[in-house]
Amino acid sequence: MLIRAVVLGLALIAASPAAAQDFKAPQLAIANIDWNAAAAILDGPLGGPPDDPFGPLNAASGNRFSGIATSAVPVLLPFDAAAFAKELAATKEPSANEIGALASRAMQGDFRVSDFFMAGPAGYDAVFALRLADVKEFSDIRYAEPVYVMFSGFRMTYTLDGKPLPEGVEVKALEADFPGIRRYLHESYVRYSFERFGVTYVAAIFCLDRRPASRILTCRQADRIAERFLSSLKLAGGMPAPVGQTIDATMLPRPEAVSPNFSYFSPGFIIPGTGRSKELGGVADYTVYANLRFPLKDAPAFVNSQSFNNWGNCNFTGRSVRTLRKKGTPYSCSVNGLPLVFDESAGANFSYPWRDNFCEHRNFFVGQCPGGEGHQGQDIRPGECNLLNEGADRCQPYHHDIVAALDGTILRAPKQQAIFLFANTASAHLRVRYIHMNPNRLDADGILSGKSVKAGDVIGKAATFNKTERGTSYHLHFDMQVPTRIGFVFVNPYASLIAAYEQLVGERGNEIKPGDTVPPLAPVPPVILNPAPAPAVAEPKEAEPNEAEPKEAGPVDAEQSAAEPAKPAPVAVPPPRVKDKPAVRATPPRKRPVRKKQRRRSPAAVEQALPEFDRN
Repeated sequence: MLIRAVVLGLALIAASPAAAQDFKAPQLAIANIDWNAAAAILDGPLGGPPDDPFGPLNAASGNRFSGIATSAVPVLLPFDAAAFAKELAATKEPSANEIGALASRAMQGDFRVSDFFMAGPAGYDAVFALRLADVKEFSDIRYAEPVYVMFSGFRMTYTLDGKPLPEGVEVKALEADFPGIRRYLHESYVRYSFERFGVTYVAAIFCLDRRPASRILTCRQADRIAERFLSSLKLAGGMPAPVGQTIDATMLPRPEAVSPNFSYFSPGFIIPGTGRSKELGGVADYTVYANLRFPLKDAPAFVNSQSFNNWGNCNFTGRSVRTLRKKGTPYSCSVNGLPLVFDESAGANFSYPWRDNFCEHRNFFVGQCPGGEGHQGQDIRPGECNLLNEGADRCQPYHHDIVAALDGTILRAPKQQAIFLFANTASAHLRVRYIHMNPNRLDADGILSGKSVKAGDVIGKAATFNKTERGTSYHLHFDMQVPTRIGFVFVNPYASLIAAYEQLVGERGNEIKPGDTVPPLAPVPPVILNPAPAPAVAEPKEAEPNEAEPKEAGPVDAEQSAAEPAKPAPVAVPPPRVKDKPAVRATPPRKRPVRKKQRRRSPAAVEQALPEFDRN
């Protein structure tokens, strides 16, 4: 049975007593790992000496799974390390391609290794793919895309406040091999969680709980794939931690100076009426889950709603004006009637105070939200809106840098607009997600699975991408997931972002609680990229020698003649250019080619490992 030491009040933040009541550290449960039980199943050439029992195994598996020896938990993978080591030893001076081919043959259950594997002091995360067409027993499943399995081993799990996690159901078919294993359907993933060697392991597959289709993987179909994956697992590596090793608590003191500008509404205090239903609000979570670097490079930046602020679509809950086209048109969302204008650059969008928008009205599953559905993270506007011209009503993209919030490893397939960044340290294990950057730019910059980044590294530009360019407002969607006993789940990153922003600006923000006086707005004005040219001013005509002096001479330059003409000469303004009418065609116009309808990508083809997408 797993024995855990619950670490309460991890000192992520040190501040005055009053501030300590605002932010708090996460509650972490630490695994008591039985490395002797793991070492006992090693035999043959991969069993090492007593002082380094996992050395040979790590050396073999490390050829394909780089860094496996840094995992603080025993690593289970669908990989036969012994068979791989045997073939590798029989190959004289193998090239990198040959090593890759040998590793592919050692994969179990027809699963394929991806470019993402991350191990460290908090455990490990890995992604594997399976093409159903390659497996005879899945020939009845019409789903045509690869199926991706996220598999993790957790040294630490987070104990969350708020709504309890689901209890799941027993899996009798797997009980003999995985005592205590349970199945969960949570936040669009089917999950299988079990304990071995005192460690929590979770396999997760994105699925939809509906009828089968060629573009939809149902959760019942995913169950069969999960069972095949679990039956393929073998011990592949890991490194026993020193006895008595504890969590390395990283201090992050809040700045002492109080900002005269930066303010924020309390966590959970979303815009009234904008929850999953009118009576539901947000999540008042003051937990700082990790020491982040704020995800936008520069201040100022503004956390607030994209859907229920100026230019927003009210998340399709209804508007007072059905069709909006003209800049400045007043309207309101039906859920609360608050006055808005059709102008993305409007002052309230680019002004303090910040506003929590986790659990706003959306149709995405979020277990921590009061209604079980809602916005999965926070929307962040950059420092100002760049308008094409004075008449434009929306912001232009690519004017602000987005940076890595943590040291970690990227998980992202080509053509995807989402970036997952995994962090694995002695004090934190989590993943954060960035959405709405242009995938073509990300591909060109090499922001792909397996890339390592440092906190503060530029990883992209703020954009408006949502399936297509100009598909949403100019902002970054940022969310956070932490490991629990059922795998990664969404948590509110609002407090973590406040703490990170305070570090960026070097000042502490002012919290505005319900009932407090809201300070007046101090909006950042928009930048006009193509301002209208100033009206032409006629140059004064030089006076003829015998021309009379003007009756009233204005102030003059030292280089100007004292004799100014009474009136400037008129400026010739060319008439508007009119295009000539085209000549009448002698033959009928050519018909336009009919474009073939493009096949829509299935929902599960999106990370392809982690495809749940937030649309705003």
